[in-house]
Amino acid sequence: MSKRSIKGKIILDNRILEGYLITENGKIIKITPEKPQGEISDTGNAFIVPGFIDLHIHGIHRMLVDNGAEELKEICKILPQYGVTGFLPTLAPRPKGEDAEFLSELSKTETEGTEVLGFHLEGPFLKITGALGAGAISGADEGRVHALIHAAKPHKAIFSISPDVDGIEKLIPLMAANGTPVFMTHTAASVEQTQQAIALGVRHATHFYDVFPCPAVSEPGVRPCGAVEAILADERVSVDFILDGVHVDPVAVKMSLISKRKGPGKVCLVTDANVGAGLEPGQFSFGNLGDICFAYEGAPARSVKDNTLAGSGLTMDQALKNAVKWLGLDLVQASKLVSHHPAQVLGLGHKKGLLEQGYDADFVVLNDHLDVSQTWINGKCFFERK
Repeated sequence: MSKRSIKGKIILDNRILEGYLITENGKIIKITPEKPQGEISDTGNAFIVPGFIDLHIHGIHRMLVDNGAEELKEICKILPQYGVTGFLPTLAPRPKGEDAEFLSELSKTETEGTEVLGFHLEGPFLKITGALGAGAISGADEGRVHALIHAAKPHKAIFSISPDVDGIEKLIPLMAANGTPVFMTHTAASVEQTQQAIALGVRHATHFYDVFPCPAVSEPGVRPCGAVEAILADERVSVDFILDGVHVDPVAVKMSLISKRKGPGKVCLVTDANVGAGLEPGQFSFGNLGDICFAYEGAPARSVKDNTLAGSGLTMDQALKNAVKWLGLDLVQASKLVSHHPAQVLGLGHKKGLLEQGYDADFVVLNDHLDVSQTWINGKCFFERK
């Protein structure tokens, strides 16, 4: 792959540099304020930011990961228009045996565009179903964990679990082997149950605050603590939020940024996007979980049956804009929530999520309104707005 030079306002780890980003063979080989020799792509006054990484996404447009390999391929082609250079396709639970067979099919799928960085299994080891079906709840089953890990290869199987599932302490060490992150969610766990899960290797909470119900008051005047407080109090644990204005109040994200400031890379944004995300408002089929609808573009997905939340219509470019607008962050800080911090969660912070020499050439060109103009993945342009 030939050498390329791109001029713009480059978002570095702690500042903005007006200069040139030079790539070769899919890697960033230099960032400099000095004009290099050769052909230069001039983005004008545009920002060049690290590529976005979505840790939790079910679908986009009319495509759903749970619909199989062909739709996964299409999702990888669609996501670059929203600045996403890497993601975790997120699967809803299937019956035992069928789940591993389906995951094996997906893991062997050859894709182009946004890079698959692992497969996120939202269940079956959950305590509360939320918008998922009854298959999200399962007893502890070591054989099933081994089967899913094997089926995901050559990718990692990244499990979301509830610390209050009976016997989960037997499964967490298996899930966390080989530096694999384990997520927690859909839980009413006590402080003690959450602390035990963290001690065994759980290091991340996904769509934090959502399906983390408040503990019941047992002593009038005493505010109870549970999983949320245990997670916020532990510097080892990172969190992610669906910042669409409905799933969580921005004040909760601000609180996490303060409580997690001692641990670098501990707050991320995700979309939890469902089929229909990125399109005009309307009604869409969420597979065997029924129909969902969106009241406006970028709105949360709601079940047609009972109006409960069922994922979001959020896209990662909008999540970045919301972080700047609602959290009061500058672009350097906000971009970390959608790039470097997710990369660190996945153990990829040494090669993705930053614009630095030696890192993968995954980056996004944004205009002054933070709209995506171009998306580059491993040094190749996969989206350019006409």
